[in-house]
Amino acid sequence: MSLGPVMCDLRGLQLEDDECEMLCHPYVGGVILFTRNFESTEQIAELTKSIHELRQPRLLIAVDHEGGRVQRFREGFSRLPACALFSECGTINHAEPLVQQAGWLMAAELLAVGVDLSFAPVLDVGGTISQVIGDRAFHTRPENVSRLARAYMKGMKEAGMAAVGKHFPGHGSVVEDSHVAIPYDKRSFADIKMHDLIPFERMIHAGLPALMPAHVIYSEVDKHPAGFSEFWLKKILRQELEFQGTIFSDDLSMAGAEIMGSYPERAEAALNAGCDMVLACNNQQGAIEILDKASIPDSVELQSRLIRMHGHFETSLAELKQTDLWKQRSDVITHIEREPELDLGDDAIN
Repeated sequence: MSLGPVMCDLRGLQLEDDECEMLCHPYVGGVILFTRNFESTEQIAELTKSIHELRQPRLLIAVDHEGGRVQRFREGFSRLPACALFSECGTINHAEPLVQQAGWLMAAELLAVGVDLSFAPVLDVGGTISQVIGDRAFHTRPENVSRLARAYMKGMKEAGMAAVGKHFPGHGSVVEDSHVAIPYDKRSFADIKMHDLIPFERMIHAGLPALMPAHVIYSEVDKHPAGFSEFWLKKILRQELEFQGTIFSDDLSMAGAEIMGSYPERAEAALNAGCDMVLACNNQQGAIEILDKASIPDSVELQSRLIRMHGHFETSLAELKQTDLWKQRSDVITHIEREPELDLGDDAIN
């Protein structure tokens, strides 16, 4: 059975019978995990094992695990700092090796419990405009975001995990949070290209394996949110930037996606616009409606793109923690100071 273009979520700490049936649907290709699915490192490893055993090729397992306020698994995992704190550790030259170590540490620990990928790094440009991005961004200058994100991607690749940059073409310049509202960015394409697009373009040239578009409407450019826009995904991303990697939609249950209609209509719109896989989270009935009612387009390139996102599992978490490399990097990264964090909520897709 091939991998389908829909990523679903689970209700609790273990697979239920109806969820096993859902995950065996031919349209399903992955599972995203949240804090509600985590109790211990042993439990999460057992859960991922049961998911991977359902099908061949195995389903992709993903999580939002950036660090700071967006870290789904905590007990038994290294405490990762918010990305913005790395730029406060000194010069960019000094921060780059730290960021690379953080990317490795995050990826190595997740892979050790059977998680294929984390939706990271954030490529949005930071600043004071967007609170939902805020300290999740590496820097307030596009050039420095590019350098630090590339170091993070290098660390992830060293561990055996493919990076997923987000939120194309940039979420950092809008006030509204797309989890709860429909953000509008009224800048011209030229302004976006000269600012927010720079990290994405440079990361693509550096070999970025995957991207996630924003649920933001760039009203001077296109009437649809970027994740449902052929202009952004096909014309700019695929044609002009020559991106050949995988495109994951952001969560279809977010307020920024509601403008596109019902759950099946949202999935169809995202896939037809150019997404390879759509995320249907925090509304299992909505996910089932997609599987039952959506008209899913065929894609000859889909399988090769999704298969490339599988992680490389070489050790258990207990074995990883016995290595000198883990001990050194975990000690360095977890001692980076950080301020109290704004709680986004454990089930928010980011």
